[in-house]
Amino acid sequence: MTRPTLEASMTRRDVLKVAGLTGLGAAVYASGVERFLPRALTAKASDQVPFYGTYQAGIMTPAQNHVQLVAFDVKTDRRDELIDLLKRWTRACARLSAGLSLGETDSAYIPPDDTGEAEGLSASHLTFTFGCGVSLFEGDRFGIGHKRPALLRDLPTFDLDQLDEKWSGGDLIVQICADDQQVVFHALRNLTRIGRGVVKIRWTQAGFQRSKVADATGGTPRNLFGFKDGTGNPDVTKAATRDKTLFYQWRDGSPWLTNGTFLVVRRIQMHLEVWDRTILKEQERTFGRERASGAPLGSKDEFASVTPTKRIARGEAELPADSHTAVAHGEGKVQLLRRSYSYQDGVDETTGALDAGLLFLSYQRSPEQFITIQERLATSDRMNEYITHRGSALFACFGGIQKGGYIGDALFA
Repeated sequence: MTRPTLEASMTRRDVLKVAGLTGLGAAVYASGVERFLPRALTAKASDQVPFYGTYQAGIMTPAQNHVQLVAFDVKTDRRDELIDLLKRWTRACARLSAGLSLGETDSAYIPPDDTGEAEGLSASHLTFTFGCGVSLFEGDRFGIGHKRPALLRDLPTFDLDQLDEKWSGGDLIVQICADDQQVVFHALRNLTRIGRGVVKIRWTQAGFQRSKVADATGGTPRNLFGFKDGTGNPDVTKAATRDKTLFYQWRDGSPWLTNGTFLVVRRIQMHLEVWDRTILKEQERTFGRERASGAPLGSKDEFASVTPTKRIARGEAELPADSHTAVAHGEGKVQLLRRSYSYQDGVDETTGALDAGLLFLSYQRSPEQFITIQERLATSDRMNEYITHRGSALFACFGGIQKGGYIGDALFA
């Protein structure tokens, strides 16, 4: 059955809400021109990120204040049920991204279409990013086994990994991001509610970073060790860089994944108590950067080159070879897009210390980009004394969703 488009499913209440949020007010509705409003208003609203497009939102989107990752296992073996869920999720995500509820219920004797906790809240730059794990293809449950990309396989276990199964794997992944935590939770809750009976949550993890209110400059965020994290990201505003480092190309072997990307998730516990007892000079030599400015040691500019030959040419001091920055950079030939958040999950029951750390998220055209860097870090990074990798997962994120299509439709075509 063909489902209604976002515009066709707009209700009078939707129009009033969008008009109100954009400052035009309900009076516009009364003017009789409301039938023209949804597309115009949603296009102009400054707190909305388009759900449809060439690439999925939430990858190149400037990082929002909050993230919720949720991995699902698919319970059904029926291809039509999985596709139907993806279509229902598509409609829901399009509405929520536009700052709309999931619908109105006229009867007080049936459960509401929407759980209601985001009523009156703006879209808050809400984005959804969907992907699938290698387990979705196993056993050819859905007739897609032959479409598994050769690069989509379990990540290797690296030196010093202490992985916990409860933070790993999953048939499907959804990265939900927004600038308001309640908006994020509302999205998580309703996706889970819609998927009941077809999928079940395998694991979920919330993350945060400094808010846009606290840092209006939009500078590089700091991790829980107090250092700027993500300075070395490639400039993906350049098409050539995007194609080379970030997005899967049709010639890579699995055409259905074109304009998609690979997402690596690593749950990295940071031993804050140990770090807090370390003198600042040693912290900086471990990270390889000045804590205050974020500049590589021996430089004054946060974005100064880390490449040894370039540093020597600039007369800059040597960077400790085993520092995190130097090891991660290597020769600078391999790049990936980091989009990480911090997490805090109460108390580690074993040590009594805070269970907190880094929810490492990276997007790349090939998992080999991450593997190459992580193999170096696992063997020689000075930072390893202060961190432990607890979770690991790899997902293939679909290309952008087009109007009239649905999440992952190219995979099931």
